[in-house]
Amino acid sequence: MSEIVTTDEVLSGDPRIDGTRIGVVHVAGRVLDDEESPAVVAADYDLSLADVHRALAYYYDHPDEMQRIRREERAAIERIREQEPRIVEP
Repeated sequence: MSEIVTTDEVLSGDPRIDGTRIGVVHVAGRVLDDEESPAVVAADYDLSLADVHRALAYYYDHPDEMQRIRREERAAIERIREQEPRIVEP
């Protein structure tokens, strides 16, 4: 069973599942936005189901932080689109 950790040198310090580069926001995006089941996400990422649920609990326990991370990700994507519009399509 893994913990949710943050380290400056991995994922820019965004919360992630310990021992991985899998961010909480990535897990939440697949389950909440893409409507994938936690079991599918766990299998795809080679995680335990408990790790996926732990990431989701962290996501819900830290809404301001998660909104900030999502805003930053969207802004980064927009910057890439502006620089190379044919690389990243909507």
